[in-house]
Amino acid sequence: MKSRVEKVFRLLEPKPDALLLANAVDPHLDLAFFYLFEAPAGLFEDSVAIGYPDGSLDVLTGSLEAETAERTAKSDPNVTVHEVDRGPETEALVKKLLGGRVRRVGRNDREITHSLARRYEDLLPDVDWVDASSAIRRARVVKEPAEIARLRKAADIASAVGREIPSLLRTGVQEVEVAAEIEYRMNRLGSNGPSFSTIVAFGPHGAEPHYSPGTTRLKSGDSIVCDYGARYERYASDVTRSFHFGARDDEMKRVHETVEKAQAAALATVRPGIPAKEVHLAAQKVIDASPWRGRLIHGVGHSIGLVVHDGWKYNARSDDRLEEGMAITVEPGIYLTGHGGVRIEDDIVVTKAGYEFLSTAPRSYVEVAA
Repeated sequence: MKSRVEKVFRLLEPKPDALLLANAVDPHLDLAFFYLFEAPAGLFEDSVAIGYPDGSLDVLTGSLEAETAERTAKSDPNVTVHEVDRGPETEALVKKLLGGRVRRVGRNDREITHSLARRYEDLLPDVDWVDASSAIRRARVVKEPAEIARLRKAADIASAVGREIPSLLRTGVQEVEVAAEIEYRMNRLGSNGPSFSTIVAFGPHGAEPHYSPGTTRLKSGDSIVCDYGARYERYASDVTRSFHFGARDDEMKRVHETVEKAQAAALATVRPGIPAKEVHLAAQKVIDASPWRGRLIHGVGHSIGLVVHDGWKYNARSDDRLEEGMAITVEPGIYLTGHGGVRIEDDIVVTKAGYEFLSTAPRSYVEVAA
C-alpha cells in the first residue's frame, strides 16, 4: 500500500500535502480508495482514506468494516486504521488530521460525490483543493504483479465458463437464463460476483453492444453474443465470445472470421511505446476492407482493473502510448442492425516483448447444433 500511495504522489503536480479519498454509499464508492487500501472485501461506505507523501495512510471506517480494515493494515505498518462513527465523528477526525496542518489537499474529482466535496470544503475552509484524478488514473492503469495475478485469476474463471457456454445453448432457452447460468458458474469457480451485468444477446439483439438480456428465446439460425466477466478480490475480467445456433448463416460465419482477423491484426501491433490508436486502427483496417466497412462502431479496447472500464479507453484518436504492465481489452466487433452481431474480446497485459493473454477461451467460430 505504501508503494501505491507514493506512486500517486510522484505523478501529482502540483504536489499536495495530503490526498483525501472519500466514499459515499454504494454505488457511489471511489474505487481509488481500494487501490490505496487493499481491503479484499467490504463496502467501506462513508469511509475515508488520507494518504501522505511519505506513503503513510490513515483509514477512517466504521464498525462494519473495522475488523477487515485492521486485518488488511497488518500487512503494512504505514497504515493506521481509525474506527469511527459515520458522519460527525468521521468529519471531526478528518479535521484533526488535516485542519491547520496542510495547505493543499488532492482529491479524486472523477469519483467523489458533489455533496462530499462540498462537505469537506466547508470542513476545511483554508485548504486549497486540487484534482488528483488524472494522477490516480495514470497510477492505476499500469498494474503491479499482484494486480496482474488477480486479473489473471478473474480471466481464468471467465475463460473456463466461456468453454462451457455452448453446452448452455438449446432451443427455447431465454437470454436471461443463459446469463444467470454464466454468473452462477463463475461463482462456483471462485468469482466474488460478476464484474458487470452479463450480456447475452440472441439474433438481432447482438447488434446492440450494450444490450441487456431479456426473455427472448433462442431459435435455430440465431447468432449469439455473450459479454461477461468475473470479479476476483475486487479485480475484473471482461470477455466476449460469439456463437451461432442451428441453421448456418453464411454471412454471420464470414463476419465472425473477419472479426477474428481484425483482433489478430490489432494484437500484432501491441507493444510498449506505440500510440494506442494503432491497435484500434489495425482492427478497423481489416473490417473496413471487408463488406462490412464502418460496422466497427466503438473503440477497440479499454483498461481493466478494479472496475471493468478502469479509467482509460482507446480508439482511432487515442495518442496515449501503451506501457509495460498495462492490462487492456482488445475487442473488435461487427454489428448488423436487424440481423445480429459478432464481438470477440480478450484481456491482455502489455509485456516488454509484446503482450500476454489473460483470457484463454476459444475464439474461433462455433456452430452449436439445434
